Amino acid sequence: MKKVICLMCAMVMLVVPFSNVWAIFEYDVIPTWSETIETMAKIENKTNLELDSQGAILIDENTGTILYTKNEHEKLRPASVTKVMTILLIMESLEKGEIALTDKVPCSARAREMGGSQIWLDETETLTVHEMLKAICVVSANDCCVAMSEFIAGSEEMFVEKMNARAQELGMNDTTFKNCHGIDEDGHLTSAHDIALMSRELSKNHPKVHEYTKIWMDSLRDGKSELVNTNKLIRFYSGCTGLKTGSTSLAMFNLSATATRNDLSLIAVVMKGSTSQNRFNDATKLLDYGFANFSNKVIVRANEKIDTISIEKAKKNTVDIVTESDFSVLLNKGDEKNIRIENVLNENISAPLEYYEVVGVQRCYLNDELIGEVNLVSSEKIESKSWHDFIIQLVTFGYRLGR
Repeated sequence: MKKVICLMCAMVMLVVPFSNVWAIFEYDVIPTWSETIETMAKIENKTNLELDSQGAILIDENTGTILYTKNEHEKLRPASVTKVMTILLIMESLEKGEIALTDKVPCSARAREMGGSQIWLDETETLTVHEMLKAICVVSANDCCVAMSEFIAGSEEMFVEKMNARAQELGMNDTTFKNCHGIDEDGHLTSAHDIALMSRELSKNHPKVHEYTKIWMDSLRDGKSELVNTNKLIRFYSGCTGLKTGSTSLAMFNLSATATRNDLSLIAVVMKGSTSQNRFNDATKLLDYGFANFSNKVIVRANEKIDTISIEKAKKNTVDIVTESDFSVLLNKGDEKNIRIENVLNENISAPLEYYEVVGVQRCYLNDELIGEVNLVSSEKIESKSWHDFIIQLVTFGYRLGR
């Protein structure tokens, strides 16, 4: 008799409208945030580093947090630190597929006639984009900058328009570029703050550039042209990864220096140092200050398992919940112990679930203040039970009762 009753229940379900069956399993879903909060506050200078340079700034590359400043918005001549923007546009053209590292770049008469730092390009030769990048990053080759600007934009003038447009997109409101190389020209100005902005964009979003900026010594033209990096910190400062030097008689001595230690990446910019050595000393002071006083706490890595939960209406009853992305936060050293993590899952999570569908949020607190969050997602696709699955389940249940 029990078997008969269960079979009758199954037949009743066959005639109930499909929507009514699923209505039994409908639940509200708590909305969640999908973007990680970035700390962009300025930390007040607590120490006078007694810098020689007229303008300076230290920032955390990951969050953009300003850690130290001196006249950071004063408009000064950047000299060859200009090339940070030139290199950025080259890297972005590579990423978009507009150019390739193997492309052959010709040399124009204009490029050949450039003064200052150069590798003495000849109009009869071509170098690859890879070789041009190496010459620009290592020895600050002005002739290669002009050749690359013409290759990408058709002319240096059109390339400079791209430079200024990109500067505006990055919020570089103190900046006006007049050329792609940094040789002194009236009105060609920027600030330590703006150099930090474009340096961060280049270093953080195009890390392959460090394959060039970390080179200490190399060569071109089958060893005939030797290259020695103008950035002495590459050799003498632990963790230095770049980025660009610059100097002229009017600009004096500038540097944008990048360095990484123990998951903390810093960018130090100094402008108008009185001597070449003083700019390296100032950059060292800034970087030492940053590494001594701050840390980058990696809270969680992407795809880290947080929990295994049960799923309603699913063919598979459970799913692992993982973090969607890496999550780290900049801290004053010693604050690591005050970090608290809270995992909040949506209510009544049910099938179907797509792969990496958001099902909750992980919140990070410092002394009970929310400082960041990252999505929690399903680790796999979970399908809903079909009518066939429900019928089999009911029949099986009835059969077991009958036994």
